[in-house]
Amino acid sequence: MNDAIAAERLPGAVVVIGHAGQRVFHRAFGSRKLAGEAGLDGLPAPAEPMTEDTIFDIASLTKPLATATAVMQLHERGKVQFDDPVQKYLPDFNTANDPRRAQVTLRMLLTHTSGEPIDVNLIDPWGLDRADKAEGIRRALTTPLQSDPGEVFRYSDINFILLGALLEQLTGEPEDVYVQHNVFGPLGMAETRYRPPAGLLPRIAPTAMDGDHLLRGSVHDPTARRMGGVAGNAGVFSTAHDVSVYAQALLDRRANRPSAFPLKQATLQAMTTPQQPGHTARQLDAANEAVRVAVNYPAIKGQNLFGFGWDIDTAYSMPRGTIFPIGSFGNTGFTGTSLWIDPGSDTYVVLLSNAIHLRGSTPISDLRGELATAAAKGLGLT
Repeated sequence: MNDAIAAERLPGAVVVIGHAGQRVFHRAFGSRKLAGEAGLDGLPAPAEPMTEDTIFDIASLTKPLATATAVMQLHERGKVQFDDPVQKYLPDFNTANDPRRAQVTLRMLLTHTSGEPIDVNLIDPWGLDRADKAEGIRRALTTPLQSDPGEVFRYSDINFILLGALLEQLTGEPEDVYVQHNVFGPLGMAETRYRPPAGLLPRIAPTAMDGDHLLRGSVHDPTARRMGGVAGNAGVFSTAHDVSVYAQALLDRRANRPSAFPLKQATLQAMTTPQQPGHTARQLDAANEAVRVAVNYPAIKGQNLFGFGWDIDTAYSMPRGTIFPIGSFGNTGFTGTSLWIDPGSDTYVVLLSNAIHLRGSTPISDLRGELATAAAKGLGLT
């Protein structure tokens, strides 16, 4: 971390590592805000040191921690089935009676195999002068598919915008309210929320410049921001401590230990194992055999493994590093965040940073993997 900060790849970060039921490492590195940037009064101010309790825009970690967890709760209550067509729950998803859209299921949304493109159209200025969540959802509902359903893995924000809309449709509550009461609250994640209040701004890490002002406390993701800060794909702010609370509760529930995790063990097992259309039990073994020969992401070209909201083995799996096995799982966030969890060794690695704050710096994908590998080695998992 210190080397990466010295090389100006990121301003700072907070890392938490957990193992065998204990938080074994928790440390802040570098700066939360860079020197000369505007402080809370809008005037140039000195650098702010990173602190362990810094609050970060966790970007796409919103997908598994909030949206997918909530959808799994709906499944437990019998309100949704994974192989039902999306149009059963969101009739406006296929008002044109497109045969391809009729084939898109909840399973495909959760595993990024729906055929949807990466994001909605952001070229025109919708939602800039005034947030327009309804327009964001309308665009997600009506964006033409880019490929046939179930055939291609393509990481797509649209999938989780739709899942957020589905959650709100079936619960009658905004997603931020629902997850606060049913996910974050029960876990004791007291500093995790959508749309953090102004009183927390001094502890929030800025993400990037937006025109002439610094984004601090407003979600970086442009679609979620245009939708008012609450969307299924992004918008949650959290601390490394709170993300570690989620990870530890998940590991405890998976291991059948006492846990406040808000899903049953069987549901969580399904959520964190390969669930993409056509998945087989043999795929994990084949991937682990392949990675012993050469480390690639994914281990087998063309075989992308994804759980319900969790990355298992894709081109985005570099936070796994080179020691944790395929079958461990996690996710990343564009702002510079990641979480990787290995039930086999009872370990998790949390990295929260505001890496994109240094525009022009190299991506930190390799740094995420190096951190996981160093953690595994330090814990004697080799």
